[in-house]
Amino acid sequence: MLLSRTPISLAVSLALSAFWNPAVADNGTPPAPGDSAQLTVVVVGSEPGDTDPNSVTLDADALQPLQAATSDTASLLRDVPGVSLQGAGGVSSLPVIRGLADDRLRVKVDGMDLISACGNHMNPPLSYIDPTRVGSAQVFAGVAPVSTGGDSIGGTILVESPAPEFAMDGQGALLKGEAGAFYRSNGNAMGANLSATLASDKLSLTYSGSIAQSDNYTAGGDFKPAGLAYIKTMQSLYNSTKWLPGDEVGSSQYKSTNQSLGVALRHDNHLVDLKLGYQHIPYQGYPNQRMDMTDNTSTQVNLRYAGRYDWGRLEARVYREHTEHEMNFLEDKAFWYTGNAPGMPMNTEGRNTGAAVRGDISLSARDLVRLGAEFQQYRLDDWWPASGTGGMSPNTFLNINDGQRDRYAAYAEWEAQWTPQWLSLVGLRHETVKMDTGPVQGYNGSYTADATAFNASDRGRTDHNWDVTALARYTPGTTQAIEFGYARKTRSPNLYERYTWSTGGMAMNMINLAGDGNGYVGNLALQPEVAHTVSATFDWHDARQQDWGLKITPYYTYVDDYINAKRLTGTTVTDRFVFLKFVNQDAQLYGADVSGHFPLARNTAYGSFTANGVLSYVRGKTTSGTGDNLYNMMPLNARLSVKQAVGRWTNIAEVHLVDSKSDVSQIRNEIRTPAYALLNLRSSHAWKKVRLDVGVENVFDRLYYYPLGGAYVGQGVTMPPNQALPGVPAWGTAVPGMGRTVYAGVNVQF
Repeated sequence: MLLSRTPISLAVSLALSAFWNPAVADNGTPPAPGDSAQLTVVVVGSEPGDTDPNSVTLDADALQPLQAATSDTASLLRDVPGVSLQGAGGVSSLPVIRGLADDRLRVKVDGMDLISACGNHMNPPLSYIDPTRVGSAQVFAGVAPVSTGGDSIGGTILVESPAPEFAMDGQGALLKGEAGAFYRSNGNAMGANLSATLASDKLSLTYSGSIAQSDNYTAGGDFKPAGLAYIKTMQSLYNSTKWLPGDEVGSSQYKSTNQSLGVALRHDNHLVDLKLGYQHIPYQGYPNQRMDMTDNTSTQVNLRYAGRYDWGRLEARVYREHTEHEMNFLEDKAFWYTGNAPGMPMNTEGRNTGAAVRGDISLSARDLVRLGAEFQQYRLDDWWPASGTGGMSPNTFLNINDGQRDRYAAYAEWEAQWTPQWLSLVGLRHETVKMDTGPVQGYNGSYTADATAFNASDRGRTDHNWDVTALARYTPGTTQAIEFGYARKTRSPNLYERYTWSTGGMAMNMINLAGDGNGYVGNLALQPEVAHTVSATFDWHDARQQDWGLKITPYYTYVDDYINAKRLTGTTVTDRFVFLKFVNQDAQLYGADVSGHFPLARNTAYGSFTANGVLSYVRGKTTSGTGDNLYNMMPLNARLSVKQAVGRWTNIAEVHLVDSKSDVSQIRNEIRTPAYALLNLRSSHAWKKVRLDVGVENVFDRLYYYPLGGAYVGQGVTMPPNQALPGVPAWGTAVPGMGRTVYAGVNVQF
């Protein structure tokens, strides 16, 4: 119990010290090099549009220290208050904002609304950009302006690659570039990145490329029997005989390559920017999914216009993204099937076309109006080729056939700076979401009843969704600010939630957006989720917002028709795992985020020292149905660190504290996880053209289970028969976190 109290007591002490300690009062002393700065900026008397209310922005300086430590872009957001990560593949974890994740968030990469084209959501939006290519990231939690996107209820994440660069007038050609490489000991992970720009004062050409790969990682100790023992009398039923050590996390390997080419042209106040992107992931294992990614290829075309006029700013964008995705079993997973099938191939193709236009109109020094319209056309085919001569033949299984999901949106937003102290933001957004899909079929006659019922149903759906946001900021002086707001946000079901149709156990096990090991089937009767969120942020800081700060944000969200799950009747329960159907239930989430920073010492013989802390708590329950806990709620957690800046060196010692997870979803048999504490060390040195980053994560090599890591099905029989096989680890083991890893990265500019 002591550990469960430690995060709150330490974070509250940190926060109160930042507020009451006279050493952090504004004394006019310039900040020492390396001192922390607030991620958000509140400027007293600013004009409308200068700052985004209720947001946290990470610039390149904040992102760069983590780029050598991870190949997962979502993990760059781990220090943002209220943000956690849902475990998945090594480059594909899903961000969670205050208990809401995946499609409940609006995630845009370079302005594109990307969609995960997979029944297990193995290719989420942030997996399509390498961490080394992220120039900035902005997070809106809960009360997000309607201009930042719709069809979501939890918040918005905007990730941008670096803006195009041009030569200065009269400078001649600009030629610059950057090259980097990293190595991480756990999993023998390594990678490299390269970018180069050639530009005049009118035209800019930029190329960037990166590669990252890793073997399976190891936990901080044995979490399962060493050497998975296959039974000799049933050896012919398996297509893999690989044995794994007790601390090796099966199906956690990956390889990813990304390339992009940018062409930008500017004239006066006008810019046209074309980006071409290509990604190839030849393999990525998933320790909490029954399948692995065996290929993922994506091509992107993204054309943007931005211009400034006397009346304000205009931006327009069109984009096209095409994904070809394949799943099967990598070598750590064996396949149980009486027909000796050579695996279970599953293919997905997604085609995503979008357009958006937005105008920011300055009506006066007080008033700014944003008007916009968006369109997105999405097509999805998900089919499973026949395999072997048994239950997965002779037909191709059509999981989603010609799935269609089109969005038409328009919004208006008014931001007003009434006085130097008061700013307001109100917005209204309407979206029409049209969905449909074609007829389906199963492998054989055993799927006929489900397929016939689905094909005979009216599958077309049209949702008319309304979003409303109202937010106000009060800045009584240079050292305080208060933001409070309300948002009504709406999200329509995705194609897998509405249109997956088979109640066959094997087919349901292939539909899992949560990583919990259970099987799911869709529901044509699903209604859109409607979330009502209220929150307030109390912000104390020094006058320059550079020396110290404390922010406290309580929030409450009520969701009508939250898309949850219920157990199917008449289905076989295999050990801990169950079969579920997506259903609507009302739910509520509430919690608070606390963050703060303050100087411990300035300009000593050992440099300057700054303390930083982030604490988050969220609780989620259904208010209809069984009153169950919501799935994948991050327990009380905190990150506390001390940062030392001396000369060109920056050193950080960080403690990550996580309480035990005991409030779990009973309907899903969610796994409880114990509390833990981790120590991480990071150091960097910056020369004029070279930057070196080194660090040690999980210094003491602790064995721990990340609360949002899901159920471990990373090796052995991931498609089991109705009873467990002797020697196979018990189903229901949580995915362990990574053990100690030592890493180093270097970046050279030229």
